[in-house]
Amino acid sequence: MGTRIRIVSGLAALGLGLTACSGGGAGSSSQQGGAQGKDTVTVAFRTPNWILPISAPGFTQGENDIFSTALYRKLYAYQLDGASQDNIDTERSLAQPPAVSDGGKTLTITLKDNTWSDGKPITTKDIQFWWDLVTTNKDKWASYKPGGFPDNIASFQVKDDKTFSFTTKKAYNTAWFVDNQLNRIVPIPQHAWDKGDAKQTFAQLTDAAKDPKSYATNPLWKTNSGPWKLASYVPNGEVVLAKQDTYSGSDKPKLNKIVLRPFTGDDAEFNVLRAGQIDYGYIPPANLSQKSYLESKSYKISPWYGWSITYLQLNYNNPKTGVLFKQPYLRQALQMLIDQPTISKVIWSDMAAPTCGPVPAKPGSPAGQGCAYGFDPAKAKQLLESNGWKVVPDGQSTCQDAAKCGDGVAAGTPLSFTVTSQSGFTATSKMFAEIKSQMAKLGIQLTIKEVPDSVAVTPACKPSDAKCSWDMSFFGSQGSWYYPAFASGERLFQTDAPVNLGSYSSPEADQLIDAAQFSADAGALTAYNDFLAKDLPVLWMPNPVYQISAYKSDLQGVDPQDPMNLMYFQDWSWKS
Repeated sequence: MGTRIRIVSGLAALGLGLTACSGGGAGSSSQQGGAQGKDTVTVAFRTPNWILPISAPGFTQGENDIFSTALYRKLYAYQLDGASQDNIDTERSLAQPPAVSDGGKTLTITLKDNTWSDGKPITTKDIQFWWDLVTTNKDKWASYKPGGFPDNIASFQVKDDKTFSFTTKKAYNTAWFVDNQLNRIVPIPQHAWDKGDAKQTFAQLTDAAKDPKSYATNPLWKTNSGPWKLASYVPNGEVVLAKQDTYSGSDKPKLNKIVLRPFTGDDAEFNVLRAGQIDYGYIPPANLSQKSYLESKSYKISPWYGWSITYLQLNYNNPKTGVLFKQPYLRQALQMLIDQPTISKVIWSDMAAPTCGPVPAKPGSPAGQGCAYGFDPAKAKQLLESNGWKVVPDGQSTCQDAAKCGDGVAAGTPLSFTVTSQSGFTATSKMFAEIKSQMAKLGIQLTIKEVPDSVAVTPACKPSDAKCSWDMSFFGSQGSWYYPAFASGERLFQTDAPVNLGSYSSPEADQLIDAAQFSADAGALTAYNDFLAKDLPVLWMPNPVYQISAYKSDLQGVDPQDPMNLMYFQDWSWKS
């Protein structure tokens, strides 16, 4: 991800911003349509470097997902507007929503009528081919997690050319399984790619995908299912997508070409944007003051809100301060000293919104309403004092009455913590300066230590580990965690979960996370969210937009930008 450091779900790591590639030519301004005419849109976009629609470790950047999805349709596409069952985008999906039977264990899926670019029908042979490749080579598949898909499948059956089924080893919440497991399936062209042996075929496809200079010429990539085909590709440079005339989906492209143009960095991109020579780009946060200038040059400014949350991780296993973080009243007091609404408005220039709990606010809903703990320094002070602390404003507060401070907290223990935060983000630095100032008013001393990669230096750890000395960790300058469609917590907040860096553990939280994953109760996710919103496994922080998009005002179909970080270029068109 270059300088954009955050933890992601593994499926939605986007990289449109600080790019690491050489810029293409500027193109000429046009009176009709965009920088390259009325049938083309030019997009600031880091050069994708993985074309095979089976993800590979080290190649999960978001630009690769967008690129691959433009060429190869996924079995299911998703939307978060509440318009359809289990968040399935029925128009863009290749299959009907699953029919569920066998007490929730069997999902039967029927493919719709679609074709490959060469006119051959998309059938269950293409699903079987995908299944054989990923199950035989799952150790090389970036979307594979031991125990997850496909390990959790008891049987996969093809019933006919259009129908197949999965029977799971245990009953899952259908919404969780559809959104977080079936989202990995991409039918691939068996008739064009299959060499008869799954290991040999996978090796050949992987080798071809690791040779970007041949992307535009290799016959393999000519057979696809998406609305676009690859017209030209320059490694580390410009990529051109052309309309696929034989595309069988109903969302047919309205443009002839999409030009994906990389830049060496924010300044290079913004200079070209200011000159009007790019149709869709972004305003770097440092240049947000020039928003009105761009609007005067007929650009529309549109914040891109992600399906994400942002938080400050607490290290419950720190041998010194972990015992403090285990006190619910202290977590509540710390949360009450973070003025999320004001920080979002003033420091993030209204380009962030409060996080209230582990489930993001639905797109379009007012963010920050209903947070369990608002900004309330007086209540925070009262909480500390009633739990045995001597509060020394602008000094050092300490535990005065150990009997009240909580199990394991000795008299004289100071409220003093180090925050390990991301460097390189001005707004983040200003945000922690504000939080440090607020906490100092109650004698809570924060030391802010900025590092390039805060995730790497604040790992999950045991109290006896030398590397367990960190107190708080922040890696959310562009969102801490981006979710697939079903925002469950088994990877974040369950005991010993893979991304539970702070080693939070709560039997009640574990039960609620299990219920969201395995029960048929539609309210399970809400119950999980409500509990963790109050229990504070982490401190909730302002959630910044993914990026501040800027696009020509006569370019239609861009908004709403997909909160799960895909781009549907086929929806875009110029006003006539």
